[in-house]
Amino acid sequence: MFDQTVFDSARFLVFLSAAILLAIVPGPGMLYVLARALGGGRREGLLSALGTFFGGMVHVFAAAAGVSIILAKSAVAFETVKYLGAGYLCFLGIRMILDARRNDAVSLADLPRGKNPFWQGILTEVLNPKTALFFLSFIPQFVDRTHGHVFLQFVLLGTLSVTLNTSADIVVTLLAGPLGQRIRGSARFRRRQRTLTGAVMIGLGSYLAFGESK
Repeated sequence: MFDQTVFDSARFLVFLSAAILLAIVPGPGMLYVLARALGGGRREGLLSALGTFFGGMVHVFAAAAGVSIILAKSAVAFETVKYLGAGYLCFLGIRMILDARRNDAVSLADLPRGKNPFWQGILTEVLNPKTALFFLSFIPQFVDRTHGHVFLQFVLLGTLSVTLNTSADIVVTLLAGPLGQRIRGSARFRRRQRTLTGAVMIGLGSYLAFGESK
């Protein structure tokens, strides 16, 4: 599926490495799934993870359509989106490192829990504007307009990213007890995880921005 006619192999490996790292970062989606698993059991957690998958795919197709329209308008506009996206990744990395210095505990009890975990999972993801903004900043960095099939490239990369996120959520669901205690109780663990991920995001954004300028 990911052959040389659609993706550059080296760039795809960078994407895959970044996507895996970002998938294992405890974000709002993962914490939501964890809260459902702890509160309602494994089945509820798995349904929530499935719901966030479909919610994420809504953002993928919406962003893919938007990027395709931008490319059709102007190649310069497409490059502008990529540079802005690289800058946003650096911004997220800096903010993550700064947040890592905080010692605030993670409260899973305050996260939303609806009656239907599947549909609640979809709504939680679809109605999160940060998810849409992230896809619009992250995925275009790895879309090569010279290969054509921009919409297809975006959808394939986005689907892989969402699948990795959901896989991480499923693992969290299966290990809800020990992981919940680890994430809530270890400030040192959270600081290290956020600092490392933030540094990688800054490095990724800088690499992509300077790489495109060559």
